[in-house]
Amino acid sequence: MSTIQIPSEPAAKPSLIRTWIMASRPKTLPAAIIPVLVGTAVAIAYGKFAAIPALAALIASCFIQIGTNFANDYFDFKKGADTDDRLGPTRVTQAGLIAPEQVKYATALAFAIAALIGIYLIVIGGWPILAIGIASIISGIAYTGGPYPLGYNGLGDVFVFIFFGIIAVTGTFYVQALTWSAPALIASIPVGLLATAILVVNNYRDIDTDVIAGKRTLATRIGRPATRAQYWIMILGAYLIPILQFSVYGNAPWILLPLLSLPLAIVRARSISQKTGRELNPLLGQTGQLLMIFGILYAIGIALAGSPQ
Repeated sequence: MSTIQIPSEPAAKPSLIRTWIMASRPKTLPAAIIPVLVGTAVAIAYGKFAAIPALAALIASCFIQIGTNFANDYFDFKKGADTDDRLGPTRVTQAGLIAPEQVKYATALAFAIAALIGIYLIVIGGWPILAIGIASIISGIAYTGGPYPLGYNGLGDVFVFIFFGIIAVTGTFYVQALTWSAPALIASIPVGLLATAILVVNNYRDIDTDVIAGKRTLATRIGRPATRAQYWIMILGAYLIPILQFSVYGNAPWILLPLLSLPLAIVRARSISQKTGRELNPLLGQTGQLLMIFGILYAIGIALAGSPQ
């Protein structure tokens, strides 16, 4: 007995607002928020907290992240790295949801907003903040754009560690304290490691499609086993820093607060060895979630521990 086949309805196109939110990739924002939170916690610990510079740094960091996401969407499409075979979450340009030129203009707008906020921070912090701002915006564009895109030449991991770890944390401390700080530099290391771990998942998932597109990420260069090991190193290395701060530098036990999230980190690290392809998409968000949880606990621990006696 034959059955009547009813044609399925085409998937509804998301609203314009939802599409732009999708393009901004809000799940990546922990990489912008947590460094500022941790840098501010160090400022609190040393009695240097300044609310308005901290808030300005937070907003500027978020818009640099969003601008970088827009730039990635645009340049990956233009370079042919995003195709119908893409394994990751939807890219609005490749999916035809937003015209490439609109994404390019949105990139410029996001970086322009960050730059406008940066003017205030430059007035406070002087030429070091000017240098950091210019370098951050140029690198955000150069990650996938320009004649030597960092993400296409195995330098993406270094970029994320430096800009979303070291520079973001120490720069946030600087605009409040107006001085550089070794404790802020140390605190930037686990933040940079976990932010880099998000990229490691992305590049591990995309090894095959990146090879076809000629995108020579670090993952395509070192292969799957080494990339899995890299993820473990990034995750566990982040937890080693608070232990060293407690045992070597004499911080109060509050600095160990991030260790409460260690079981969750182990679950995340094991997942990368058990999943492939699109199965890894949830791990992207879960690694961002781990960064958020670790970062909040770390910031609380730093603020409560205060400066070592």
